[in-house]
Amino acid sequence: MPRTITAIVILALVLLNSCTQKKESKLTPENFQTEILLPTTPVKDQGSSSLCWAYAMLATIETEHIVQGDSLNLSTTFLARHLLEDQLEHIYLSSAEDKRMTITTRGMAGDALWLMETYGAMPYDTWHDRADYKLLCRKLQQMAKAAAVHKTGLKKMLDDAEPVMNQQMGPKKGSVYMLGSEYTPLEFAHSLFRHGEYEALTSFTHHHYGERISLEVPDNRYGNTMLNVPLDTLVQRIVTELRNNHPVCWEGDTSNPGFSFSRGTAIFENNVDAAKRQEAFENRQTTDDHCMAIVGLARDKKGTLYFFCKNSWGIDNPYGGFMYMSENYLRMYTLAVWMKVF
Repeated sequence: MPRTITAIVILALVLLNSCTQKKESKLTPENFQTEILLPTTPVKDQGSSSLCWAYAMLATIETEHIVQGDSLNLSTTFLARHLLEDQLEHIYLSSAEDKRMTITTRGMAGDALWLMETYGAMPYDTWHDRADYKLLCRKLQQMAKAAAVHKTGLKKMLDDAEPVMNQQMGPKKGSVYMLGSEYTPLEFAHSLFRHGEYEALTSFTHHHYGERISLEVPDNRYGNTMLNVPLDTLVQRIVTELRNNHPVCWEGDTSNPGFSFSRGTAIFENNVDAAKRQEAFENRQTTDDHCMAIVGLARDKKGTLYFFCKNSWGIDNPYGGFMYMSENYLRMYTLAVWMKVF
């Protein structure tokens, strides 16, 4: 059964910026000195989809295993397929009010963990696509509403939706073959991480520090919870994680002028404290726009600390698709991070 989704939150999604790539042109490379650089899989391109949360969380898990000496490259298509089927089922079985929810590929990084724990995982080479997810979501939305009105039955609706999804995403794959053995997707996913192995952190003053909270952003449709900590603690935990050779999945705002994919930088010049950060969140200047995997640390010529991020908008920027995010930018615009508990 799908998890509970709040219809009001879903309807608010249309008010937010997408995590899809914003077009820019100017290229002005900066000079950085690398302190830490963790190995990664090749940079991918999410295209016009809003699946940045899946790309970033999978990239984090991939790097975690590559550091350990494993070869791992994971499929976002597998997660997207089950996400859409989950939403279809929810619309059909939900109350009249919830039937107004919108089918979407938006989400948070924690959703990728839930989908993997519930449905499993697939290698990238087994199943990847270049689907038009906006078109696909519109078609599925129409099918779900029609099936609910005409009461055609849940199974028939899912059966009718399968060829529509197959056309865009390719047919479903049933097994994972690795090292001469066959695994179910669930068996494969459970070999990648344990339940509770990744912890989510955030930092906002409208909740008490030390509490687990469900952050009030529209993309938190499935009620991801995270530990609320002081801002300095959040930053230090990220740095410590990286210095211990563990990547971090970052989620935050990229809609402001300081974020430039074409330059490969995300910069906020002013110092940031908890009050300034809270004000931006409450004024909706900080919104849930994008996710990336943090895989390194660097400094510029002035000694300013930067976080080296693996993006999912292709490789067409000065750093092959990677981004340098300043510490002040991270302090100002981070909504949440997911990191390995160690």
